[in-house]
Amino acid sequence: MDYKKAGVDIEAGYRSVELMKGYVKETMRPEVMGGIGGFSGAFSAQALKGMEKPVILSGTDGVGTKLKLAFLMDRHDTVGIDCVAMCVNDVACAGGEPLFFLDYIACGRNIPERIAEIVKGVAEGCRQAGAALVGGETAEHPGMMPEEEYDLAGFSVGVVEEKDLITGQDIREGDVLIGLASSGVHSNGFSLVRRVFDMTRESLDTYYEELGGTLGETLLTPTKIYVKALRAVKEAGVRVKGASHITGGGFYENIPRMLPEGIRAQVERESYPVPAIFRLLQEKGRIEDRIMYNTYNMGLGMVLAVSPEDADITMEAVRSAGEIPYRVGLCKAGEKGVDIC
Repeated sequence: MDYKKAGVDIEAGYRSVELMKGYVKETMRPEVMGGIGGFSGAFSAQALKGMEKPVILSGTDGVGTKLKLAFLMDRHDTVGIDCVAMCVNDVACAGGEPLFFLDYIACGRNIPERIAEIVKGVAEGCRQAGAALVGGETAEHPGMMPEEEYDLAGFSVGVVEEKDLITGQDIREGDVLIGLASSGVHSNGFSLVRRVFDMTRESLDTYYEELGGTLGETLLTPTKIYVKALRAVKEAGVRVKGASHITGGGFYENIPRMLPEGIRAQVERESYPVPAIFRLLQEKGRIEDRIMYNTYNMGLGMVLAVSPEDADITMEAVRSAGEIPYRVGLCKAGEKGVDIC
């Protein structure tokens, strides 16, 4: 008896590391110290040296049951982007710059080529966010997970000047809400998605005219990363008062998280186009409007609160970063919460 016969292939682990090295190398920043494969990832604190009062930010998350679609479609190069996005967007919501990222992959069996594809996506997400992929872990769990399945999670560390922290405490009545377009469902609500649609290869390969592609391709579209857009707004001289990453809990849970007491957000339904995938999902699942807005991003992956005089500058800055902004509502006096009208 040996470790391989018990279900853990150490040689496969070595091969996985070799296959992913090229992708990891593409994410390096000048502050990264040492090579790939050390016991810890080293990142120079020189990145903080020029700051007056640096504040360290962190975010951790996973991809959730969206992974089930990746298993069914045998496509593994996009879920890593989702994993990074869920973490770095949270850091960006506080006004921070993501510095580095680490991933954790748990699998039933280490298939080196598949692990490399997953890390390829993680590296692409890091590249989009400007963060270095400084380490990670691939854990083989025979007998605990099915051989063909895996779970993926990670965390990001970032930094921001204390004076530039986005806290939401300065939001006032009359401030404007700017929504940034999502790429689709992103990485939340897939337990409901999997109840509405048949989770078979045939179903996922079905082409829908209104989607402009197959159901599977549409659902696997990776989560948008908004780091560059937030940076562009800051560089345009705008102080973002509040930022909300629209993840699990949709509008009703996430928008109030950026609001101070006594301020209520009002989002206008007709102020932006809701992507076709949400219309299809709602129709086939016979889902009530409130449930949709309490589960999904409904086409807005992030919502910013800015002063009225900064609204146009913010919109232009977001466009310059390659994202699509919409003026979606206002902040009003009232009990903290959100109205969709």
